[in-house]
Amino acid sequence: MRSIELFTGAGGLALGLSQAGFDHDFLLERNHDACETLRLNKSRRLAHFRDWSIIEGDVQEYQFSGARDIDLLAGGVPCQPFSLGGKHRGHEDGRDMFPEFTRVLAETRPKAFVIENVKGLLRQSFADYFEYVILRLSHPAITKREGQPWRDHRAELECLHTAGCDTPVDYNVVYQCLNAADFGVPQRRERVFVVGFRSDLKVQWSFPAPTHSSESLIRSQWISGEYWEQHCIAKRNRPEVDARIKTRIERLRAGSLFGTDAAPWVTVRDAISGLSVLRPGEMDPSDPNHFINPGARSYAGHTGSPLDDAAKTLKAGDHGVPGGENTLALPN
Repeated sequence: MRSIELFTGAGGLALGLSQAGFDHDFLLERNHDACETLRLNKSRRLAHFRDWSIIEGDVQEYQFSGARDIDLLAGGVPCQPFSLGGKHRGHEDGRDMFPEFTRVLAETRPKAFVIENVKGLLRQSFADYFEYVILRLSHPAITKREGQPWRDHRAELECLHTAGCDTPVDYNVVYQCLNAADFGVPQRRERVFVVGFRSDLKVQWSFPAPTHSSESLIRSQWISGEYWEQHCIAKRNRPEVDARIKTRIERLRAGSLFGTDAAPWVTVRDAISGLSVLRPGEMDPSDPNHFINPGARSYAGHTGSPLDDAAKTLKAGDHGVPGGENTLALPN
């Protein structure tokens, strides 16, 4: 299956799509450092990366009308305008690239598209604009005229949408906020996914059900004790129950909180139990990504991830040594 990806970053979404069976015609990313990361992995002939065609450039400067017969258009549209940690300027932020994604969607007309963004996109303060984004993605060929206020364009799209009018290309669009921990990733990472299928294909699709749950982890740790037994941790060495989950434990015991048949969340201990213990300055020769980062520390308001829970959301940045949530909080 053929795909194009915009706003590729360091390649996380692209890697997942490659593993799912998509062959990228090309990946477009304007940040030089991100492209260098992609090129380094490509030069190392790593699986999937070695076949990628990487274009360093700005999506606003590209025309895609020649890129037809694409199965999937994907992109991690820049999240800074909508992130909880940003300036919250939404559509007024020059980094809002939803209009550009919609333009490329209209030009390429793929069978489907997928967008990933931060949970903050669903905040009430962005509700009107997000509704507009969904309408634009549903009818990407109906472009906003120069100088036309976006609210007027939204009203135009609402009339077309509610009347069931056919436009040159239409998509059936759904969205959902998913937590990576609910799908077996040892990290609590909530992201909004927007998925659309070209309406002429009559595709029936829905988001997958979670495979893991926090309730199952609580049951495994504090009711059956199976979790601790799997890790060979004696009762005297087990941590105290976190006061914040005591009510949930009692409700699970009483049967008033039923949970599901899903597997337990994967914890940090589960994820790193096979790694060797290092001293400062050492690097694991069998795993170049396993080393101690000198200077990393927890600090007020930014404490490390608990060992026996899914990790906090891991962050990337360019403000010095990663710390805070990216560290590990060992039990006392």
